[in-house]
Amino acid sequence: MKSSERKKDLKAKAPAELQKELMDLLSVQFKLRMQKATQQLTNTSQIRRTRRDIARVRTLQSQAAKPQTGAKA
Repeated sequence: MKSSERKKDLKAKAPAELQKELMDLLSVQFKLRMQKATQQLTNTSQIRRTRRDIARVRTLQSQAAKPQTGAKA
């Protein structure tokens, strides 16, 4: 999945779904780190991709938490 498709997919999710997605991604990241430590990980780019997906989800969560301000008149 391309990153632009991933962004659109994440923006369409509700806050509860974003929280679940974040927990899933953190679990995947932990498993990847353990595989790397035991030298079982063959595709190391998965770590970077997962880390960036976590950042995307956290960014969307923080944007949703901030009050939306309108344009000044």
